[in-house]
Amino acid sequence: MSSSSAMVRILIKGGKVVNDDCTQEADVYIENGIIQQVGKELMIPGGAKVIDASGKLVLPGGIDTSVHLEESFMNATTVDDFYSGTKAALAGGTTMVIGHVLPEKNESLLEAYEKCRHSADSKACCDYALHIGVTWWGPKVRAEMEKLVRDKGVNSFQMFMAYKDMFMLRDSELFQVLQHCKDIGAIARVHAENGELVSEGAKEALDLGISGPEGIEISRPEEAHCPIYLVNVSSMSAGDVVATAKMQGKVVHGETTTAHTVLNGMQYYHQDWSHAAAHVTVPPLRLDPNTPNFLMSLLGNDTLNVVGSDHRPFTVKQKAMGKDDFTKIPHGLPGIQDRMSVIWEKGVIGGKMDENRFVAVTSSNAAKIYNLYPRKGRIIPGADADVVVWDPEGSKIISVENQVQGGDINPYEGLRCHGVPIVTISRGRLVYENGMFTCAEGSGKFCPLRTFPDYLYKKMVQREKVLEIRLHSIGYSFINLNFIIG
Repeated sequence: MSSSSAMVRILIKGGKVVNDDCTQEADVYIENGIIQQVGKELMIPGGAKVIDASGKLVLPGGIDTSVHLEESFMNATTVDDFYSGTKAALAGGTTMVIGHVLPEKNESLLEAYEKCRHSADSKACCDYALHIGVTWWGPKVRAEMEKLVRDKGVNSFQMFMAYKDMFMLRDSELFQVLQHCKDIGAIARVHAENGELVSEGAKEALDLGISGPEGIEISRPEEAHCPIYLVNVSSMSAGDVVATAKMQGKVVHGETTTAHTVLNGMQYYHQDWSHAAAHVTVPPLRLDPNTPNFLMSLLGNDTLNVVGSDHRPFTVKQKAMGKDDFTKIPHGLPGIQDRMSVIWEKGVIGGKMDENRFVAVTSSNAAKIYNLYPRKGRIIPGADADVVVWDPEGSKIISVENQVQGGDINPYEGLRCHGVPIVTISRGRLVYENGMFTCAEGSGKFCPLRTFPDYLYKKMVQREKVLEIRLHSIGYSFINLNFIIG
């Protein structure tokens, strides 16, 4: 490791510190991986590396809540591993990722977790945590979920209402998983599409001779139910469901993706098949050109809480496996590197959110939901020194030619982004500065996530107490069978 990356004392001078609730002119002093002081005219020991942040913003490092690294999916393997993927994250101002673990057929949840940890621990350049996919249900899965929560630092599980005959749970199974998540204090992430409808829709489209990428949008209707932590909110109708649930006081949080807040489904009708196929993801980009704007506005007004990249990069060649049948095009878009700059360009420059809300949707809210706050997601004494110096006046043109992330596809090709990271500090180490990396493979750490995050559970526990009192008062004992009680 170079002396630069091993630096234990850093002073960031002259910048504006941006948290999710306030902006202040302050210096930030970092030592031994921790933010030690935030303020003006700090008394600090000698020997610190000084970073001049005059005219710049000092942000909490981004937290990307949805990345797919080293994942085998739809007969293809994503082109970023935990080294190249996390290195690209650091280049974009993200200092922590939460990766997906999808157990393969006949593989237990614990086996899949251990296999992923073994690889990630030796490769990751930034801190990471894991979501575990629950793709079947039974007593063994129930017990393994408890063990993962108790002993392995996992606090979130992802369930699918899509991918029939692959990952999809039946409604009765999903209900039992949600109940179990609640009992063990885990976060239930639900990919909410109707798997039966999708399966029928795909069959109908193919029967009608629609085999191209446009079939992905035609075959997957927008309407979706809206439980707990809804991932990949992709349409205006789904956004409305989240808004209504929140207005009714339900404990529901929504995560959308960079792509869904920026791109629309007209890409699927592009005359170049490989361009169209490059945009195939699930849920699909929506045809209504107003959808991205609408979703970005929902991020801005706190209807949606988090934006992840859902980084799942494939090559043009891998996408071409579905040349004659859109159902065989591997689903996924890259985005781990560009998430922060694209959201700044379309959200902040676009007038949908201020810099504080930007910090909320790219970092702080994720830290709160996954029980990492304020150790991460905030610039405050005692927090992990995951810090980004952000140049709001700087700009870059996104191109596959100069990206750090893997693959030969970039859905934001040619987009000029104002707002770029110029320095990234991970765990108190200077890992990226003006395009130069000093990060070491395997220097990132696994972050165990604690259960029962207040951000999700506090309101629910209180609501149950009130409901229990009411039910007891009319002579009933209370059994709560619904995770997102009204």
